[in-house]
Amino acid sequence: MSEQDIEQYRVHEAPYYRPVGDELELYRAAYDARMPVMLKGPTGCGKSRFVEYMAYELGRPLITVACNEDMTAADLIGRYLLDADGTRWQDGPLTTAARIGAICYLDEVVEARQDTTVVIHPLTDHRRTLPLEKKGELVHAHQDFHLVISYNPGYQSLLKDLKQSTKQRFGALDFSYPEAAVEAEVVAHEGGVDAQTADKLVQIAHRARNLKGHGLDEGISTRLLVYAASLIAKGIAPAAACTMTLVRPLTDDPDMRETLDQAVATYF
Repeated sequence: MSEQDIEQYRVHEAPYYRPVGDELELYRAAYDARMPVMLKGPTGCGKSRFVEYMAYELGRPLITVACNEDMTAADLIGRYLLDADGTRWQDGPLTTAARIGAICYLDEVVEARQDTTVVIHPLTDHRRTLPLEKKGELVHAHQDFHLVISYNPGYQSLLKDLKQSTKQRFGALDFSYPEAAVEAEVVAHEGGVDAQTADKLVQIAHRARNLKGHGLDEGISTRLLVYAASLIAKGIAPAAACTMTLVRPLTDDPDMRETLDQAVATYF
């Protein structure tokens, strides 16, 4: 792969990321040791932005894969394709990352079938290799290659969970929604609103998060707060913006919607 092809995977502008603990130092140490890393936390709390930020800071290409239940091993490692000259091999994103020394980020890896995630095992121990059985090739990972996966423990079940044989190949960083002052800072910066509005949005989120497990599967994420702030910054009335971004996406239950609407009305 040419340098021009590799450039498409580079993060060229610094993403905004607000550290909340020692996650930057821990990730750097894990990267230096080439230890695979698992990011654990609820949806919309900043896991993907963190990976993007670290790829920029380390100057490494970033290849992201959005995992889903229909994803096969071939989708990750590659397959033969037909063209005018017959067949040709096309590397998958995991193979490409291993060859060029990119950070490969498997987002919500628990959504992938367990027989698919097994293909990452040889890359996550001392071997750092990827067998391409259909091609008869053993790819030795570039020295800068790093594997990162994200995992939402709140969605785990007997049918959708990572095997222990997979989990114990990774170091893990816990992510959660930041404390109120920090979250308000993030919402104000990303959503383009003043500090007072951002603080009100965060207070609504805190009330909704207390309902998790009591009618809501998930609380309001930081991502949704930024959506609400963005609409407000565009001139949409705060109550309408909150209804669209903080209430309607979370639930269709009339009673729960009314509860969330009341929480919005308290602040706006």
